[in-house]
Amino acid sequence: MLTEPPPDFLLASPDAALLTVLDPVLRAVGSRVQIALTPEAALRALTRHDPPAMALVDARLADQEPPSDICDLLVAVRTQVGRQRLSMVLISNEAGEREAGFLDSGLVEDILPRAMDAAWWPLWIERSLRVRRQSQELEALREASRRNLQMDHLTGIYNRETLMAVLFRETDRVQRMRSSLALILFDIDDFGHWNSRLGAEVCDDLLRQVVARTSRMLRSYDVFGRPGKDEFLVALPGCTQAQAAGMAERLRGIFSTPFDVCGKAIRLSACFGIAISLGRSPVVVLREAEQAVACARTAGPEAIHWFEDPQPTPFDLIPARLLAAGDEDAGLMEE
Repeated sequence: MLTEPPPDFLLASPDAALLTVLDPVLRAVGSRVQIALTPEAALRALTRHDPPAMALVDARLADQEPPSDICDLLVAVRTQVGRQRLSMVLISNEAGEREAGFLDSGLVEDILPRAMDAAWWPLWIERSLRVRRQSQELEALREASRRNLQMDHLTGIYNRETLMAVLFRETDRVQRMRSSLALILFDIDDFGHWNSRLGAEVCDDLLRQVVARTSRMLRSYDVFGRPGKDEFLVALPGCTQAQAAGMAERLRGIFSTPFDVCGKAIRLSACFGIAISLGRSPVVVLREAEQAVACARTAGPEAIHWFEDPQPTPFDLIPARLLAAGDEDAGLMEE
């Protein structure tokens, strides 16, 4: 069942004359309009999960029986909704210190005179809609910029900086929840050879195909990033070493099928290193995964190696039952 989008404007006023002027003006520019005749109806409309983008609130709402204070309504809305999701404009013929306080405190963005000539309303509405569109476009650009800073431009997964930030957050969760976290680092074998033989553009396509195949293996809450040119890291929350080894086997399987670039079948392989967090710094755990990959590379293509510390680090945050085979979670990686 399709749900209707939220209204663009809420007209909150008991004044039939004002509604008669504003409602057709708003609808003429294609806006969706909701009308509230009482403070209670206005509050319900403005604090719903999908409030209108802008509210035109008539100060005369407070004059009804029983009388109320328009400030109470504005504060209640701002407390529950905030400024980011809703713009409020007060319609009032008063322009004293109290109204100036509404502006200074951010309760409203503007105060419009009730006696404004009807011919000016379409101009004001048009300007408001234009400002709103520009604000939305600016926010979209900001979000795209933030995402570009977080993501690897070639593959669309986390870059190294964002990956480390996410790993620190996951490590906090490990310490707080007494859970487990496994890292799998894999490095494509002899990728420099393919780069010199096929060229950078073809190899970029190969990396994107590796990312696509890997992503299909992961759960929605697994972490996937590219810490190096031909290195990829998968972080598996809630997984023990045994489960991580099983996942590494599955990831190794993605290289069993040749990759198709420009009509050519390219056979790649990779080495895998596994390290377990135990609530320690991601910098340390990633270094251990890199050492495990180095050992796997020495063993030969497609090798899997997990880091084994000759001096086991005491760790009392995770119960032994979670660090063992983890029978309860044995099916996690089979989703």
